[in-house]
Amino acid sequence: MRNLILVPVLALAATAATAEGLPGVTDGPGPNLVIEVADSAGEAKGTIVLDLYADKAPNHVARLTELATSGAYDGVVFHRVIDGFMAQTGDVQHGKQGGDTAMAGMGGSDLPDLAAEFSDVSFQQGTVGMARSQDPNSANSQFFIDLAPATFLDGQYTVVGQLVDGWDVLNAIKKGDAAANGSVENPDYMARVTVAE
Repeated sequence: MRNLILVPVLALAATAATAEGLPGVTDGPGPNLVIEVADSAGEAKGTIVLDLYADKAPNHVARLTELATSGAYDGVVFHRVIDGFMAQTGDVQHGKQGGDTAMAGMGGSDLPDLAAEFSDVSFQQGTVGMARSQDPNSANSQFFIDLAPATFLDGQYTVVGQLVDGWDVLNAIKKGDAAANGSVENPDYMARVTVAE
């Protein structure tokens, strides 16, 4: 099970932020993950861009770029979205839009799990982290984007990047049922994911 472990948080208002000035973050050359988001009917919602921190988590960034380049992320749903916390996606095994997503969040890819690459980067609004099970070394393909600061995750989850464009799109991703751990009915999805250097 790769759903990240939840600690209760209060809903916080989302405001635009950038990687600049965040603890432990230095401006880097990317690569960037470019995600075209669509709703459950296939209508485009817009694009979000994630600046990946190859200097902080090289193995995790390599994994994300490998899966994106191969097309594995295309069509994968945002299966777990909790207002005031985060939006999670990346289950290439069980999370394909249009299929049976009842197990979304429980799978990964056919690649091996990754050893944690913890850093001094704090989880703030727009921070991208790798989802995992209880085992810190179990991240595989799933990742999440914080909708609000979540510093209680610092040092427990691998930070892989920061959202740098498409805040309105991120905030408009369909939210899940808080009583069902953020599970989303008819979820939005990543229609196409590409890598830009």
